[in-house]
Amino acid sequence: MDLKYLKSGTDIRGVALGEYNKLTDDVIKKLVFGFVKVLEKKTNISPSNMKVSVGFDSRLSSERIRKCVENSLLSLGVDCISCGMSSTPAMFMTTIKLGCTGAIQITASHLPYDKNGLKFFTKDGGFEGADIDKIIGYAENLDAYPYSQPGTIEKVKFMSRYAQDLRSMILKVLDNGDKPLENIHIIVDAGNGVGGFYATQVLEPLGADISHSQFLEPDGNFPNHIPNPEDKTAMKSICDAVKEHNADLGVIFDTDVDRAACVDSNGNEINRNRLVALASAIVLETYPGGTIVTDSVTSDGLKTFIEELGGKHHRFKRGYKNVINEAIRLNDNNIEAPLAIETSGHAAFKENYFLDDGAYLITKIIIKFAQLRKEGKDISDLLVSLKEPKEAIEYRLKILDGDFRTYGNNVIKELEDYSKQFDFITIANDNHEGIRLSFDKNNGNGWLLLRLSVHDPILPLNIESNEFGGAAKIKSVFVDFIKKFDKLDVSCFETNEL
Repeated sequence: MDLKYLKSGTDIRGVALGEYNKLTDDVIKKLVFGFVKVLEKKTNISPSNMKVSVGFDSRLSSERIRKCVENSLLSLGVDCISCGMSSTPAMFMTTIKLGCTGAIQITASHLPYDKNGLKFFTKDGGFEGADIDKIIGYAENLDAYPYSQPGTIEKVKFMSRYAQDLRSMILKVLDNGDKPLENIHIIVDAGNGVGGFYATQVLEPLGADISHSQFLEPDGNFPNHIPNPEDKTAMKSICDAVKEHNADLGVIFDTDVDRAACVDSNGNEINRNRLVALASAIVLETYPGGTIVTDSVTSDGLKTFIEELGGKHHRFKRGYKNVINEAIRLNDNNIEAPLAIETSGHAAFKENYFLDDGAYLITKIIIKFAQLRKEGKDISDLLVSLKEPKEAIEYRLKILDGDFRTYGNNVIKELEDYSKQFDFITIANDNHEGIRLSFDKNNGNGWLLLRLSVHDPILPLNIESNEFGGAAKIKSVFVDFIKKFDKLDVSCFETNEL
């Protein structure tokens, strides 16, 4: 049985419904066995002494997979903590608060309704890609499923405790009675994922007006919009709601609440570079001079913004786990890095176990909002000095060569050599992924980043310019270079014109 196609970075993901179902009960059973084997080696704890928590998001296939996961754990002698519908960050927290040996979250984040997957945790954080390889290796080579004395199962409503911890965080900082959010109108958009709890269990008990919050009910069909803070339709929905109902703040989560974004009182989205800037401004108040670790596609204006606040910007690779691991590495080398954040909305604070937790991020933002409101200010006031690009676009060039990694890396290397003939191009010296080229004010006034996708045969190309028309100038230089590569599909240039 070949299961390698189910690996998606540090997760397991695949079709889980209908005739093309790849996450069958038999496959889930084998993967759970693989997980227990890897967990045993990581912790040196035998299955009969393990305690593993299980949670799931609102997907249509989650209940079936939940039963299969729990029964598989029990048959291996593992004690199971059944947490019901839960956010991914909450499942990690069961390893801290409940002392679970490991945790399994059933989710496929923002992927379409027919997909599902598995995320794995210990108290040291989420599993790495190498761990997923090991899980799949054990699963593929499982001849007979080993049975033992069955474990026990306990149902725990951990989301209630998780929500209580978030409320306590707000109460502790604001120190303004038991209703510190009174008269603050906050609209929450959960996209019919798991995030509705944040409105009803965190904000409302603290006095916030959550009227006009939308799509709080879990529904795995996702009938209103994709639960994804990067999706234009989703962001338009929450922006429109804030403007229509004159709310003070809008909040939006992805399906399993490990990502988030927000909207200011004028209905302007705070997403991508703006979200990174806002989180940076908040965290640098507590950690002056700290290093903010981001992914590779952040803007030059963000770097200036962070440096003007006294911080340092460390631009790293795409992939939330890459960003988190780099921040951990810096701290291990005595470099204070209090925040790891990706433009997709994954934000992990050092003070919170470097867990990418959308609800924790939003809680930090709401606390700051309440503090600013007392001064007659809005959250957007923190972003006044952020210089944003006039143009930004991404192309995705498909690699048609079978050995796509070698081919893609060769394109990147040749672009580096090609760029050296132009005196108006500078190769960025702080880049850790692909190649980033800066173009001077007379020749595009911006930058491009060409990198190889982590998993797919694709070369993503990001272009940003600080002037209208500048991105086209940058693009023209790249198009001239790319003409000679006959195993690149560049049709995206025709359908996604600037």
